[in-house]
Amino acid sequence: MRRIYLFAIVLAAGSAAILPAQAPRPPGSTRTDLQRHDLSIPGWETIQARIDFIPGASFPAHRHPGEEIIYVLEGTLEYQLEGQPPKTLEAGDVLYVPARVFHSARNIGTTQGSELATYVVEKGKPLTEFAE
Repeated sequence: MRRIYLFAIVLAAGSAAILPAQAPRPPGSTRTDLQRHDLSIPGWETIQARIDFIPGASFPAHRHPGEEIIYVLEGTLEYQLEGQPPKTLEAGDVLYVPARVFHSARNIGTTQGSELATYVVEKGKPLTEFAE
């Protein structure tokens, strides 16, 4: 029985070492990973996550190694994509963020804001790169 536990611990530690670390989140926002799958295109994967923002919370300028497709689940969120005017979205609205485009988000409403984020990204690269 001890060997099984030891094997499980070694396996878990090894698996954690090959997964890219998730970037730390600013206060007021949470990310819940829902699913992650390899695509039929070698070297690419899709990641789907729910992102929640308390009123007034924001996420600073960042980019991804692939596309992001956003569906707003609730609230009023403002997105700023590099080189574009701010876009205000409400529940049911969608937004496409091209690969490697810096963008930021913030909850401008008085209630929780939530989005469903679907990333189509190069496998093995950090999901989030912050602007300097």
